[in-house]
Amino acid sequence: MLLDASLRETVVRNLAAFQVHRADTGQHRPAAVAVALVEEGPGAALAGIAAPVGWSREAALLLTRRAATLSNHAGQWALPGGRVDEGESAEAAALRELAEEVALEIDPSQVLGRLDDYVTRSGFVITPVVVWAGAARAPVPHPAEVASIHRIPVREFMRQDAPLLEPSEEPSRQILRMPVGDGWIAAPTAAVLYQFREVCIAGRDTRVGHYDQPLFARR
Repeated sequence: MLLDASLRETVVRNLAAFQVHRADTGQHRPAAVAVALVEEGPGAALAGIAAPVGWSREAALLLTRRAATLSNHAGQWALPGGRVDEGESAEAAALRELAEEVALEIDPSQVLGRLDDYVTRSGFVITPVVVWAGAARAPVPHPAEVASIHRIPVREFMRQDAPLLEPSEEPSRQILRMPVGDGWIAAPTAAVLYQFREVCIAGRDTRVGHYDQPLFARR
C-alpha cells in the first residue's frame, strides 16, 4: 500500500462518507491527536516487523513513545497530540502538536478529516484528526515529551489478529489492544488506530467509543 494519490483519494472518500460521533466534553478536557499518514521510510524498527532496505514509500502512521518523565501516560505509545487550547480547533491543535512534538510543519490543507471522539479514563475527550504528512523525512522528537518516533506501516494494523480484546471490570465493555510486531498498543491509542483501519482503509462504519483501556493506560 503506497502513500500515493490513490490512497489519499480512498481515505478522503471514506472520511467524507463517515458520520463522526462527537462527545460532550462535560468535565473532561478537550484534546486532539494527529493520525499522520507518512511514508514508511526506514521502517518501524520494532521486533517482529521487517524493516525495508533503503527508503520505502509504503504508507505508515507516525507514532511516538512518550517520555518517561511525563506526568500523564509516561512511556506509553501515543499519537502526536495534546490539549486543545481555548478558542483552538481540534485540527489546529493536532497540527500544532505535530510541530511541537516531532517538528513536522503541516499545512492545514493536508487535514483529511476526523474520526470519532474518544472519552478517556484519565479525563480527556480526544478528537483524532487524520493528516496527510507525506514523506516526513526528518521528524525530530521533543526531548521533554517524546522518547522515540516510529513509522509503523499501515499493513501492520490490517492484521487478521487485530484487535485483541479482553474483559474489563465493566461487563458491558471490553479492553482493546492493537498488535504491533511482537508487542501491542493499548487504548486509547489502539482505539484510534483500529477505527482508522476500519473507516479510512476498509470503508466500514466501525465505532470504538465503547472499548475500554487497560488499568496502566488510565493514568
